[in-house]
Amino acid sequence: MLDNPQKPLVSVRDLKMHFPIHAGLLRRRVGEVKAVDGLTFDVMEGETLGLVGESGCGKSTAGRAVLRLYDITSGEISIDGREIGATPQSQLRDMRPTMQMVFQDPQASLNPRMTVEAIIREPLDEHTTLSPAEKREKVAELMDAVGLNRKFAQRYPHAFSGGQRQRIGIARALALNPKFIVCDEPIAALDVSIQAQVVNLLEDLQEQFGLTYLFISHDLSMVRHIATRVAVMYLGKIVELAERETLFADPMHPYTKALLSAVPEPDPALARKSERIILKGDVPSPSKPPKGCNFCTRCPAVMDICKQIEPEYREVKPGRFTACHLHNET
Repeated sequence: MLDNPQKPLVSVRDLKMHFPIHAGLLRRRVGEVKAVDGLTFDVMEGETLGLVGESGCGKSTAGRAVLRLYDITSGEISIDGREIGATPQSQLRDMRPTMQMVFQDPQASLNPRMTVEAIIREPLDEHTTLSPAEKREKVAELMDAVGLNRKFAQRYPHAFSGGQRQRIGIARALALNPKFIVCDEPIAALDVSIQAQVVNLLEDLQEQFGLTYLFISHDLSMVRHIATRVAVMYLGKIVELAERETLFADPMHPYTKALLSAVPEPDPALARKSERIILKGDVPSPSKPPKGCNFCTRCPAVMDICKQIEPEYREVKPGRFTACHLHNET
């Protein structure tokens, strides 16, 4: 699947996405929500990078910001060799076919007044000069690729189950032959039995079309199944990034250890031996993050330096990145 694992298709450097807070009669700016606060990572061509973290940590905002669905606060984003971080929205149109998104809620992301054929055909109408007959054939091919019966082309989204709606969303994302797809919790709104079908479909399509995924989820077991590498986010920052099996077998950051300890162990013997790490306190507000390390208020291994100096996000071992003072001397 990884033809050239050394070549990054997506490169992100110090990405920040801050949302202003306005208050008072004159709606003055009184602060900002630091939803994404300095992300740096690469997504290699043909791989799946899993992005995990608890709800509210900035995963979905990061995915949308990488695709420039938001005007970012600062940072650099390069996709397929082209820098798009500072590119005006009006000039991003010719880049849209290269980068697409599969949204979390298929019900909300599909227009209820459009048929399946119209939904999948819309990108073709906007970005191609194909004839109506060629578009119909392309739509039929896409429906075949995602496992939908061609006879359903004239039906509306309400007539489909959640899993079928997500397949429609995937077909729409594939319409322009993209290289990079952000999957924003594509299975969160689906039944467990359907989740496996959708994930297997994504894997088959990746093999068939040579796709590169940023797979956002808080389902760690599913990320372990599909991802090549995994990045862990906490309060707008990546705290650890490593190869999938390396991260699950030997997590380095205290937050990653706590996150993995919460995954249920199906083997009763192993479950009795495993130690559950219970984090105390609440997640700080992204509008007022703590001084020093963002995790210092909940970290079981906190030191004095953690409350004063923000740890540097760096490569501590080949292919392993973390931001923790515990590994400063590694």
